[in-house]
Amino acid sequence: MAAVAGSASAGANGSAAAHRVGAPTNPMATALLTDQYQFSMAYAYWKAGKHADRAVKNPFGGEFTVFAGLEECIKFIANFKFTEDDILFLQSVMPMCEDAFFDYLRKTDCSDVEVYSIPEGSVVFPKVPLMRVEGPVAVVQLLETPFVNLINYASLVTTNAARHRHVAGKSKVLLEFGLRRAQGPDGAISASKYCFMGGFDATSNVLAGNLFGIPLRGTHSHAYVSSYMSLDEIPDKSLKSKDGSRVCKDFVSLVKEWLQKIQLADSLCGVFGETNQSELAAFASYALAFPTNFLALVDTYDVMRSGIPNFCAVALALHDLGYKASGIRLDSGDLAYLSIEARKVFRTLEKEFNVPAFGKMIITASNDLNEETIDALNKQGHEVDSFGIGTYLVTCYSQAALGCVFKLVEINSRPRIKLSEDVAKVSIPCKKRCFRLYGKEGYPLVDIMMRESEPSPKAGKRILCRHPFLESRRAYVVPQHVEELLQCYWPDKPRVELPSLEEIRGRCMQQLEKLRPDHIRRLNPTPYKVSVSAKLYEFIHSLWLNEAPKLRQPSIAMRRRGTSGGGATPREVGGGRRRSSGVTSVPPRGAWRWRWPRCPPRRSSRSPRPGCGCVSRPCCCVPAPRACHHQVPPRACLAAPLLPELWRGYPAGGAMDPATTEQLQGGQIQPSGDGAGRSSGEGAGRSSGEGTERSSCGRWRLAGSPSLFSSPAPNPSPLSSSAPAVLGNDN
Repeated sequence: MAAVAGSASAGANGSAAAHRVGAPTNPMATALLTDQYQFSMAYAYWKAGKHADRAVKNPFGGEFTVFAGLEECIKFIANFKFTEDDILFLQSVMPMCEDAFFDYLRKTDCSDVEVYSIPEGSVVFPKVPLMRVEGPVAVVQLLETPFVNLINYASLVTTNAARHRHVAGKSKVLLEFGLRRAQGPDGAISASKYCFMGGFDATSNVLAGNLFGIPLRGTHSHAYVSSYMSLDEIPDKSLKSKDGSRVCKDFVSLVKEWLQKIQLADSLCGVFGETNQSELAAFASYALAFPTNFLALVDTYDVMRSGIPNFCAVALALHDLGYKASGIRLDSGDLAYLSIEARKVFRTLEKEFNVPAFGKMIITASNDLNEETIDALNKQGHEVDSFGIGTYLVTCYSQAALGCVFKLVEINSRPRIKLSEDVAKVSIPCKKRCFRLYGKEGYPLVDIMMRESEPSPKAGKRILCRHPFLESRRAYVVPQHVEELLQCYWPDKPRVELPSLEEIRGRCMQQLEKLRPDHIRRLNPTPYKVSVSAKLYEFIHSLWLNEAPKLRQPSIAMRRRGTSGGGATPREVGGGRRRSSGVTSVPPRGAWRWRWPRCPPRRSSRSPRPGCGCVSRPCCCVPAPRACHHQVPPRACLAAPLLPELWRGYPAGGAMDPATTEQLQGGQIQPSGDGAGRSSGEGAGRSSGEGTERSSCGRWRLAGSPSLFSSPAPNPSPLSSSAPAVLGNDN
């Protein structure tokens, strides 16, 4: 049991820790930032006296990702406190709750909560818990929604940025331009921060640069270029040289001279003709304002006929005064072709006019870029040095949400498990320790989860790694290096200090470089192995069997009616005498009424082959006029989905007359009515694609299915399922 939260010393410690950690970046991240049902469950816990039970939860077990958002979670719990206004609002929306519950909330903080986490910026894999939160169950429950909110989008954007970095390569500059397309101001700020963490070099978001120290980059828009009409609109045309030794009184005239030289250059063979003068005026004006950082958007009118020659004229004029232009930005058209042609012009002018490094001018590309388009540009070949990415980056267009989850794994030291029809969604129970095992080449081999009581794996010593659910998948691993993943970040002592944004970014880049290339390739990446220890494997499956509901053998109810019209007696299928073979014996003479589920739709009409091996109804399992070779009542048939009123040869009510019963006992059933002898034509059966067949009398059965009642089999174990667990990257 946990100590009661909210003591005076705990509150003091929480306040001190909040002062050291700082407030959340978003002021809306308060104690009320949670779902309403979290308060409902907290009240139910409190009402039942379970609010102080010690709970352990693993919030995340999603897909391949770069973990981010830890710092904001620590800031959130450090400042977790309900104000009096919060309490008044909760009282207004939850009038059914007792006043003592709100007194409990007034004293609640996170001083009794422990947070163990993988370091922020780490590459993580499915099933391995990103965080482990321990504390009073009511408090931990209130942390679920804000933690998922703070980490879901952060990890999603960071992963998206890291994937863009991987496909672009280490040598390219990545710029985040997503402010105007992000989901609100808070989404834009978060995106800028986590894109930088995921490997981007700079942002256009000025506020993010101020808050997090991210480098800022930006040029100008098409509107700036189109706002100029002529060169005469430039009021001050003078520009001092970079070393300050001289002043060019008419920079515009110098630009015109260089434009004429470019147009007449022999090496260009007169490629360039007249250019747009308003664009030239805009470039000259921008260069006068930013001579040390001149980067022009060249596609307002025509890239090759106007934008490139105008830019080169201004850049060469700046070179005469000791400045070096930065480059150009392409925002439309065939980016691969235009970048290659622009590079050719730069290199030609470098040789023509002997201007050092002019051919290495930066070419930046934008225009709704994403991971796929950058990959296509790489395959096609291009000369782009820098990519400006916005919409597809910050909105995570290819995946709207990460889908992280928050699961209870232990309560009062008692492990808990969440089962599912989908094996991939079965949770790994109990408090665990997680380790990453590295091989000789420095690549991580496998992540392994172990119970807290188990000894840590040692470098150079063999350890058995098992798939959590598939029994046949196991291997011995001899690691050369072992790294424990979960570290304590809260409470105050002991606590790992939160790293800076630059340090987290460096860790992310280092983690990506450590991965084997086939684990992070875009096309068909190799799934990374996540395993459990042998003891944890046995414990998972033992708890699974213990918690799974026990299935009863299905039965079909029936009533017997005497020939004299006597009263009905309810019985269950499976009663009566049984032969040594285990097949239910034929009932005594009389009339029986059967109740079956609905018959499946007819999909075939081909007659079944004789001797089908199915314990089934004599009128529907063998082709007429052959006698039934099973000689069993309908109750022993697996083809139970048959309605009595559909039985051909029987009354609509489903009751058999005594003569029919005699034929059944003698094994000489000859279907009567319109169903007799239908072995061809419309009544003939055709094999279906789903393993069902119809007999000569128009009935359906499940082909090749054994009887449910002839030889009861043990309940199938969920542990033998062959459904694959989610172990790979499907982003």
